[in-house]
Amino acid sequence: MGLTELYQKGEELLRQRDIGMFLDGVETGFILSHDRRILDRYTFRQRCIDAVEAGTACRVLGIDLGTPVIMSAITSPIPAIAENGMVQVAMALKEAGSMMWTGSVIPRNLKEMVETGVPVAANVKPLEDRKELFNALDEFQEAGVSWVGVEIDAALGTKIGDKPRATGCAPLSMKELGEIRKRVSGPLIFKGVLSKSDAMKSVDAGADGIMVSNHGAHTLDYLPHPLQVMDEILSAVKGKVVIMLEGGIRRGSDVIKGLAFGASLVGVGRPILLGLAAAGKEGVKGVVEGITQELKRIMTLVGAPDPAGVSREILIED
Repeated sequence: MGLTELYQKGEELLRQRDIGMFLDGVETGFILSHDRRILDRYTFRQRCIDAVEAGTACRVLGIDLGTPVIMSAITSPIPAIAENGMVQVAMALKEAGSMMWTGSVIPRNLKEMVETGVPVAANVKPLEDRKELFNALDEFQEAGVSWVGVEIDAALGTKIGDKPRATGCAPLSMKELGEIRKRVSGPLIFKGVLSKSDAMKSVDAGADGIMVSNHGAHTLDYLPHPLQVMDEILSAVKGKVVIMLEGGIRRGSDVIKGLAFGASLVGVGRPILLGLAAAGKEGVKGVVEGITQELKRIMTLVGAPDPAGVSREILIED
């Protein structure tokens, strides 16, 4: 199946079940349509003469990947979509040359996913029970994950529609972020950075990378799309941390826009769920490979040789 069919079939199947709610956004649902409007503002400056086939391989924070397209942090709906769903997703991402990112609830079989050979990042929310938070950090590292992530934006949990989802969270202080930094020996990523202020504090707290994200429309309503704040964030961090981006990404054309704005990696969330629902492991693999193939095609015809070589110059703003 192509991407369009995977998305259509996956959404149809998920909407028939309660877990289809994960496709929705907080309160008014503004963010979901707004993400699309922002991404659609940009068209491409095509350069075909002397075009050279582009490559999609990249290396970020010590990890070699075949594509800059990675999984956004998700756990909750996956086990309900497919039997042994987390491992299926891990295997699919491994075969696609991508990276897995788990979210909350923290999967009990995290080590099993790591053992598939896929690079794994594991996220924890800012749990009000700080002891539980620190125990999670230890659990991640014992399982052998490649990166540890902290969802700084889930300070009051998450919400879908009018219904609170993740609860029992509280804002993290700079002091606590420093304690987390001391506890984590490998790369540490702060997820949910969406302002110059939080970007600068992330650098000061010792983050190795930040994920610029509006949390899949599951925290605050009326948040901007990451592209709208990327310039202020880039100017704030001055190359001191790796920057990643997620938010409404569906096609290769969306991914290259994220790269053009300065992201090293671009995350996809709902597409993973749709692919898994539509065709299991092969559906997830098909989603990542399909997006990557589209990305490679566009990169070739705009003159970008590799992900690091994608510049803002390729974009024309309407």
